[in-house]
Amino acid sequence: MKNISLRSKMFIFSFVLVVFSILTSGILMIHNISGAFEKEFGARAIAIARTVAQFSDIQQTVGTAKGFEVIQPIAERIRLATDVDYIVIFDTEGIRYSHPSESKVGTFFEGADQSEALSQNEYIAKAYGVQGFAIRAFVPIMNVNGTKQVGVIIVGILSPKWIQLVAEYRSDIFFSLLWGVLIGFIGSLLVANHLKRQTLNLEPYEIARIAQERASMMQAMDIGILATDANGNITFINRLARQYTHFFGQQTNLHFLFADTWLTNDPLESIEYSRPLLVNNQMYLVRTFPIRINEKNAGFLIIMTDRKEAHMLAEELTGVKTLVDSLRAQNHEYMNRLHSIAGLIQLNRNEDALSLIIDEITDEEEIMQSLRDKIHDYSIQGLLLGKYARAKELGTTLIIDEDSYFIECMTGFSSGDMVTIIGNLLDNAMEACTLMETRDVSLLIQGKKHFVFIEVQDSGYGIEFPQRIFNYGYSTKQNEGRGIGLVLVKKIVESNKGTIHVKSDLSLGTTITIKAGVIDI
Repeated sequence: MKNISLRSKMFIFSFVLVVFSILTSGILMIHNISGAFEKEFGARAIAIARTVAQFSDIQQTVGTAKGFEVIQPIAERIRLATDVDYIVIFDTEGIRYSHPSESKVGTFFEGADQSEALSQNEYIAKAYGVQGFAIRAFVPIMNVNGTKQVGVIIVGILSPKWIQLVAEYRSDIFFSLLWGVLIGFIGSLLVANHLKRQTLNLEPYEIARIAQERASMMQAMDIGILATDANGNITFINRLARQYTHFFGQQTNLHFLFADTWLTNDPLESIEYSRPLLVNNQMYLVRTFPIRINEKNAGFLIIMTDRKEAHMLAEELTGVKTLVDSLRAQNHEYMNRLHSIAGLIQLNRNEDALSLIIDEITDEEEIMQSLRDKIHDYSIQGLLLGKYARAKELGTTLIIDEDSYFIECMTGFSSGDMVTIIGNLLDNAMEACTLMETRDVSLLIQGKKHFVFIEVQDSGYGIEFPQRIFNYGYSTKQNEGRGIGLVLVKKIVESNKGTIHVKSDLSLGTTITIKAGVIDI
């Protein structure tokens, strides 16, 4: 079979399958016909048996010596008139009073299926006899008053044999087989040719060799590679991609591997993407490439790279760098205060030292108490406290509006989302004020379950092209790894059907307003 082409193999297989199906259908058809005949014979037999059982001559003479002379002629006339194969009548002792063979009249009925009929039950049974299978109807015979059973009548009709059915319907069967074989031959030929075209006229061993070569090359590469079909089902995943995603199964979907990420939240289009992606607490640089076959979208190629740039993006996006800077600023501020207090103590100016301590404690307590009263999310409390310390280090005044409050995260937003949004907006605002004489940054945040409102205003140098700040990679600073935070902010807000408005005047400052949900009036 190795030397037979794929077209020939498919033709032979399809043709044999069609012929087998036709033969099976023919056998089932004959079987169903036989069953229909048996059902009809059963209904006919029991109707005849019920009628005969009501004959008064039979009811009065069965079980008597005179019954042999009366019952046998009646039963034979009815048998010949109704074209059944036999009518047997016997009393409750099992003695026959009628039989197609007169030699058996007066003998005992031998059978295993008449017991229920002797208990005044009527039914239909199938039994095998000398002439083959027969459908037999059992009906009890009651006396004239209908109070006592005096015998049983059996009406039997031989079931038609399969050979008889085939002979009777041979023309229909032959025509059906001939027509089915012809259709199967043409269909098999068309299927074989179509399959050959679909495989680009390649033989199976050629397809297998190409697939193995491609898979080996993909597995050997030092980047994670995934391929999907048009519906997002993973069709290929190499060794590194499995390690990155922690998936070692056989089949999965893009929405399962990368749930709640931009790969699944944003529909992939027929353009290339290059964005950071957090997977299993590790940041990767992910690039997507559309796969097009015959000018139609056939899926996507996804490349995951674990490099230094990806780690830098991870720090930027997760806020690790920001939190470290905030802690450093807070530590620096406290060290300055401790040095001042230590110097005053050494100069024996204890009252001044105590006054400095009280002022510092009072200032911190006021800020912390204000945050505790107005902001009910611990993550946001910690973020704002850290940003406050960072602003003091930079010489910037961070003002948290008195109307601010945050009861809980709006449905769809998480605490991490809010930290990302507020942290990025405050960082950009404080950096914008770095070169200005007046360095003021104000924050207004309001949030409940059904809405969120954030407004950050700075007195910085403004933005020349405010519409570009949400473009990936765009930044007013030329430092490496910039132009990412506001892109992430926009994705989070828009994924929850929110809006972002930017108002900026050169040398006067910038105001960024975020709204989502239904704001209380």
